[in-house]
Amino acid sequence: MTPDPDDAELIARSLDGDENAFVEVVRRHEAAVGAYLARRVGRDLAEDLLGEVWLAALKSRATYDRAFPDAGPWLFGVAHNTLRRHWRSRPAEEPLADMTGMVSGWDPWAAVDDRVDGESALRRALALLRPQQREILTLVAWEDLTVADAGRAIGIPPGTARRHLHEARMALRNAPGMAALAGHNTLKEAN
Repeated sequence: MTPDPDDAELIARSLDGDENAFVEVVRRHEAAVGAYLARRVGRDLAEDLLGEVWLAALKSRATYDRAFPDAGPWLFGVAHNTLRRHWRSRPAEEPLADMTGMVSGWDPWAAVDDRVDGESALRRALALLRPQQREILTLVAWEDLTVADAGRAIGIPPGTARRHLHEARMALRNAPGMAALAGHNTLKEAN
């Protein structure tokens, strides 16, 4: 039995006229790229933008570096650029989405229990990060990319991506409310 072709081979086949080859690349990565978009703009808008991602990827697939067998980081980069175009196209009077809403599933009633609202503290801390720091951190933490692949996704060298991740982690560690959250989690785990 022959092994399944990797993404690079499928993209090459699609460039040679095999229409189903790129459909297979989309099938492999649709859930992950869709989740990436949904965490940043919400589910409804993510569905619209996902179509734009696939069109942009299809149009630019000839530029894909086939030395990389996994197209995931490249597709996250296409999605990242699609989001940037979307945000730039918004009318000036329409405010940008509050970055504190990045983490989904927030329940405001947790604060009523006099507990540390970890999600709120995390959202505030994430909002304080520089954009590239936040993007590298979330690509590594939420999308399970390696640091090198996260850097590749947003077009920066691996060393720069590692530096951004380190800076993001340090900033989170020192952000207001995060020390209390770390202490709270330690107490919860001990009980």
